[in-house]
Amino acid sequence: MKRVAVIGGGITGVTTAYALAKRGVDVTLIERHRYAAMETSYANGGQLSASHAEVWNHKATIFNALKSMARRDAPLLLHPWPSWHKLSWFAQFLAAMPAYERNTIATARLAIAARAHLFAWAEEENIDFDHRRAGILHVYRDKAGFERAAGVSRLLAQGGLERRAVTLQEMRTIEPALQGDFYGGYYTDSDSTGDIHKFTSGLADACARLGVACRYGAQVTALAREHGKVRISEGEDSTLFDAVVICAGTASRAMAAMLGDHVNVYPVKGYSITVQLDDAASRAAAPKVSLLDDATKLVSSRLGEDRLRVAGTAEFNGFNDDIRADRIRPLVRWVEQCFPGINTRKVIPWAGLRPMLPDMLPKVGPGKAPGVYYNTGHGHLGWTLAAATAEMVAMMVDKAAA
Repeated sequence: MKRVAVIGGGITGVTTAYALAKRGVDVTLIERHRYAAMETSYANGGQLSASHAEVWNHKATIFNALKSMARRDAPLLLHPWPSWHKLSWFAQFLAAMPAYERNTIATARLAIAARAHLFAWAEEENIDFDHRRAGILHVYRDKAGFERAAGVSRLLAQGGLERRAVTLQEMRTIEPALQGDFYGGYYTDSDSTGDIHKFTSGLADACARLGVACRYGAQVTALAREHGKVRISEGEDSTLFDAVVICAGTASRAMAAMLGDHVNVYPVKGYSITVQLDDAASRAAAPKVSLLDDATKLVSSRLGEDRLRVAGTAEFNGFNDDIRADRIRPLVRWVEQCFPGINTRKVIPWAGLRPMLPDMLPKVGPGKAPGVYYNTGHGHLGWTLAAATAEMVAMMVDKAAA
């Protein structure tokens, strides 16, 4: 039996290790933290959202980024100082704009395919991850945003997703707790939410039960091809594997370079807050249906009865994961404005670096050298897409090993 290493213990790495282990492959999972899901898979927005499959390679994204550069609390914040990494990424981002429609449709199809795998794994392994199948409601504050969403819905429909327009009155029926001045919305009842950290941790435990060797607290310092195999070094120690799957998030670019590949992942920082709903009044005032507010680029998910997760924004600032008060403040303010009955005395802030590729599609498949594979670059949809891409890369690795 061939030995395969999976580098990265976030949602993509753990799902990949699990998909390989279910096929009887000898898997070693290598993660630099003491536990699984401690970085970008720790406290995201919680949405399993095929309805959020639209890629960002659109002129509206460029316009909004340039318009808001001077605002420190802008939903999309582009720091002006250049770097070769940032410039090359944006050059490829612009080059991918003609593929906007095709890539949006492809992402929607991938998101739909991922659901079946993720739900089946959670049931088989008895993973409790606060899963809530109440759909996702996209809300729009003006006619222009609502009408643009109609075009996005047509693309999603080509990918197999049903998303219906709803009036303001219907929005109030779907989520009575929502307050504010809105024009209309779009509702996807097939979408759902859940705690990514709970799911990934539970699936990591399942990997261990299936015989995966989980090496936590292991920092990969070098990767090299050697006699048809891959040598993975951790300081002075090294191990030869028959194949490796890079699922290392924002570190994937540097690891790919060691193996002769160019995987232009850029770290795009996102923020979240977890509001503790410790009193009955807050629990009653909090939404049960997951939301996406187009104007603020924020999402919310109810995790269990006593937590509300609010997340979003995009910050292009390199490998900087500082939690900034001026970026957290708009998230708290959004809760207070849209759900005034919630007590925001106890709020836990968080920031994570999303691994994004310029065309907004993940890199899934082989590298230049035999035995090298990638499953990385999922951006803001890692939680939504991971189960499908894990199955895809596991099939490739298993077929090559046969």
